[in-house]
Amino acid sequence: MKIAITGATGFVGSRLVSKLQEQGHQVTIFTRNSNYARKVFPSSSFPNVEIVTYTPDILGDWQNGISGCDGVVNLAGESIAEGRWTEEKKQSIRDSRVLTTKNIVAAIASAEKKPSVLINASAIGYYGTSETASFTETSPSGNDFLAEVCQSWEGEAQKVSETGTRLVLLRLGIVLDMGGGALAKMITPFKMFAGGPIGRGNQWFSWIHRDDVVNLIIQALTDSNVSGVYNATAPNPVRMNELSQAMGQVLNRPSWLPVPSFAIEALLGDGAIVVLEGQQVLPQRTLESGFNYQYSNLRSALVNICK
Repeated sequence: MKIAITGATGFVGSRLVSKLQEQGHQVTIFTRNSNYARKVFPSSSFPNVEIVTYTPDILGDWQNGISGCDGVVNLAGESIAEGRWTEEKKQSIRDSRVLTTKNIVAAIASAEKKPSVLINASAIGYYGTSETASFTETSPSGNDFLAEVCQSWEGEAQKVSETGTRLVLLRLGIVLDMGGGALAKMITPFKMFAGGPIGRGNQWFSWIHRDDVVNLIIQALTDSNVSGVYNATAPNPVRMNELSQAMGQVLNRPSWLPVPSFAIEALLGDGAIVVLEGQQVLPQRTLESGFNYQYSNLRSALVNICK
């Protein structure tokens, strides 16, 4: 296949490109920083990767690169875990998702040879937060900032159905692996014998191993029966206290020193909601699709990651 990917240099995208390269597929990367992309994907190691420079929130010639691709994977989006949520930051979080998706769909609509599938990232923030409720793909949306962003993000993606292109919306949980994501920030204090739960510890932590995300994307690319919304989370979410205990056991470090809520709020402002509140998200449709998780429980995932 020939696959177009946005967000390819990110935590999930970089692993996806490597896996597609191993399987012999051609990959076209759309990136704002082509020099950085060439460092991440040197031609000597990634001969089947083409790099296209684009400005994601502006229409341009880059959209011509969508024509002739078999599938598009849209993973673009400003990090929600870096820096305080100023009004400018919140606008960037929104625009980087909504406008990019809008322009990707426009490119598909105008393509002479249209891709058969668009796989568009979303997030479990769609559901809002709760310590008591559980959410599946059919649950209603929340009403906080992240939920509203996800609704607008998915709304733009859904317009691709007018072109006849199959749409898969993946609501990503917290992706775990070495080298980035939430775990990279959490693991350092454990290694310094200062690890523990963040905040009260009762909040839900709906996670997924990075390899399972990549395999789920590839299944969505290759299986024409996969369509609509899927929760990209492991089937066994845990509470923050359980996560901290498991990390302490796997790393052979204490896990009793909590990180107080006010410290996270001082660092992240409104963005603290990502780690101080959570949601129990279950991948009902993902399991029904026959997807086979490599890491369905947290301990096996941490053992693999921390080995």
